[in-house]
Amino acid sequence: MRFKWVAVCGLGLAMTAVAAGPRSIKVDIKDKNGAVVGTATFKTVKDGVQVTIDTKGLPIGPHGVHIHQNPVCTGPDFQSAGPHFNPDGRQHGYLNPMGHHNGDFPSSIDVDYDHIGQATVILDSISLDPTAPNSLFLKGGTSIVIHEKADDDKTDPSGNSGARIACGVIKN
Repeated sequence: MRFKWVAVCGLGLAMTAVAAGPRSIKVDIKDKNGAVVGTATFKTVKDGVQVTIDTKGLPIGPHGVHIHQNPVCTGPDFQSAGPHFNPDGRQHGYLNPMGHHNGDFPSSIDVDYDHIGQATVILDSISLDPTAPNSLFLKGGTSIVIHEKADDDKTDPSGNSGARIACGVIKN
């Protein structure tokens, strides 16, 4: 935790706690051959972390997106990223009555006929503060993975979203 001095309405200075870690981070997303096929930007906002994903060159259609627990993206299958980021120990999917993984996204990313995809979501289940129990930087970082098919948003552990087709390492 860092601290900073702030003026308090003419009463002098007071020390307030400031969350450590970046306010935003941009991550390259690569395919199985190591080519950059997109970026993910993570930005701390009032209600959590805003994640903006921009892709180019992925297959047409919907693709599930998840945060995975390991900061490793070894192709071609990206199994090195491990399971979904889930420090709260819940089940998969926003439609699952048992809750959802911290790393679950509320929607898939849709890639259009020009092979371009874009999605922006706000996740209240993750943090960029390295001291938080739901920090993306726990244990050295995490990764963002794009899957071959849409996420059904309920089937544990990964929403029947198929193989992992792209991955990006999230590190502070």
